[in-house]
Amino acid sequence: MTLRATVAAAVLAATALLGLVPQAVAAPVPQPQDATAETRAAAAQAAAAPETLATVSRFFAREGKVSLTAAQPRIQGEAVPVHYLSPDFVAGKAGAPVARLEFLASEAVSSDGQRAALWTARTDAGWQVVNIATGDDEFRYAQLGAAKLPGGTVFREPQIDAWYVAEGGRVLPLDEDAERAVGAGGTTLDGYRVRVAAAYGDKLPGSSYARRGVAGGFEDGPSGASGAPVALGAGAAAGALALGALGVLGVRRFRRAAGA
Repeated sequence: MTLRATVAAAVLAATALLGLVPQAVAAPVPQPQDATAETRAAAAQAAAAPETLATVSRFFAREGKVSLTAAQPRIQGEAVPVHYLSPDFVAGKAGAPVARLEFLASEAVSSDGQRAALWTARTDAGWQVVNIATGDDEFRYAQLGAAKLPGGTVFREPQIDAWYVAEGGRVLPLDEDAERAVGAGGTTLDGYRVRVAAAYGDKLPGSSYARRGVAGGFEDGPSGASGAPVALGAGAAAGALALGALGVLGVRRFRRAAGA
């Protein structure tokens, strides 16, 4: 079994830079209820703010790939909604959608081509960037899902870092992790519910599993609404990494390689 570090290493903006409590210790923030034109505009404004771009410059320069002054990050495209598997769906609650909106993501691009997703949520201080993750997963899978099932909901099952698109009673895989879970041809919505209920039904909020804080199920966390569960990736490293003098904290995530 092998693991490979992904280009989705999550790095959190520090309090001194964006006025945020680092995500690893932050109080829960409210989830956006819907990706309206208003929320998209607010997320885009937060992502393009001068203080945000200054932090993103430090992020891109953290490994010496580009200098701090040469990074010159820009925001590309519109903010996209990012959905995660819903614990209500796993629990079998009547009418629960397969996924719930977790945050909005804006794509930042460095002068040397590095890419990062700026995760934006509504906090007590208004819309703010609460996390920076390298790579373009959020945007790439949104495009793949739209092409595969137009009008469908693209969502992530973070426990296995799998991406899907769901529409009209069908759930189709968008990456290798999802294919291993539901097959290349996908499954029905009911079939997917059976699978996730078997995998996570005993790991929902309030369960003994959740109280032990074991990664891989659902647990209260910083990116959900107050008191709401957040899905945790099975391969996520729990510790925070100090990134030199940049004043940012990072949580590095891993994805299972093919055949892992």
